[in-house]
Amino acid sequence: MTTNHQSPAQYRISITIIGILFFIFGFVTWVNGTLIPYLKIACELESEFQSFLVVTAFFIAYTVMAIPSSIVLSRVGYKKGMSLGLFIMAAGAGLFIPAAQSRDFNMFLGGLFIIGTGLALLQTASNPYVSIIGPIESAASRISIMGISNKFAGIIAGLIFGAIALSDVDGLEARLATMDAATKAAELDALAARVINPYIIITVVLVILGIGVLFSPLPDINDEADDTTSSESNGKTSIFQFPHLFLGVLAIFCYVGVEVMAGDTIISYGKALGIELSTARYFTSATLTFMVLGYIVGVFAIPKYLSQEMALKVTAIMGVVFTIAAVLLPGYYSVASIALLGLANSLIWPAIFPLGIEGLGKFTKTGSALLIMGIAGGAILPLVYGKLAEIIGNQQAYLLMLPCYIYILYFAIKGHRVGRA
Repeated sequence: MTTNHQSPAQYRISITIIGILFFIFGFVTWVNGTLIPYLKIACELESEFQSFLVVTAFFIAYTVMAIPSSIVLSRVGYKKGMSLGLFIMAAGAGLFIPAAQSRDFNMFLGGLFIIGTGLALLQTASNPYVSIIGPIESAASRISIMGISNKFAGIIAGLIFGAIALSDVDGLEARLATMDAATKAAELDALAARVINPYIIITVVLVILGIGVLFSPLPDINDEADDTTSSESNGKTSIFQFPHLFLGVLAIFCYVGVEVMAGDTIISYGKALGIELSTARYFTSATLTFMVLGYIVGVFAIPKYLSQEMALKVTAIMGVVFTIAAVLLPGYYSVASIALLGLANSLIWPAIFPLGIEGLGKFTKTGSALLIMGIAGGAILPLVYGKLAEIIGNQQAYLLMLPCYIYILYFAIKGHRVGRA
């Protein structure tokens, strides 16, 4: 049985389970925005560039593990693959406990990489699942529903971890400058210990969810069977015969890079502008709130009033406009422009992913893995931003976003049609 032939009751169960998984994606992903300034203080990091290794370690796992993930899914299926991904994420979250106890930045990075590995497997399975579970022309609407769950979790994660990790951190930074070495070490140990209990809870929840998914009624996708009904994939023997897929991978690379910059650099950017962390810690949640608003529009507008291609064009243009505003406007107006990029980014992934895998048939798992590899943009572009920020300033470094949005606009206009009938 293919998932796109489910009964209404089975469809609702499947969507609910996948929605819970997307909530988990959001919670563990968007906490990175808080971890960047938190670990910079707790682990006594020396530069912006070094602190952005947090997102690099997390997102580079998608590139390294996406193809192995597709191989695993081909052997064990989507449902078991999702369950395994949750167990791997639990192992990564568990590593945060000794990392916090020793204030070992490299161990934190290792934990983030392992969490990213689990997410690579989980996302390689769940994203095509959402696209294929119903008509491809309404896939962006379904992914928008998943996006609401994802970003709502990110808002909650930012608020919770901001209150736990960054509470009174402005006063602590001022006091650290006057302390002797022993007292300073004790204060930093206490700061690092703040994340131990939250990550114990996250580890336990991930294990429970992994067991729950394994024994859930979630059906598997038989996308190879679907290939027999796809006129585009018939007669094609290689993934390299789908150039629109590879253009989509680059579009995902650009998109995730700018999305992560908008969400994960905004707290540090606010601090660089002289805004206290007690205020700046809410900025990531503001960006995600605008993303949720955009996803709500997507749910109701796509495809009834707005095609996936047109949604991608509109949001790419918005990205160009808000990026220019962020670079040119002062203070809080600039921060607000970065937050508004959440609105611009909201419908980009929901449009790129189904356009990228459309017509792949039996190559869907591999194509999904390649698109997931594009998430490496979240590992590389924020790191480039961090280096540019040290050279030309935090605000001017956001110019890096412009060519990314321009390429996404190209994919929306022409790129997704290249090589297709």
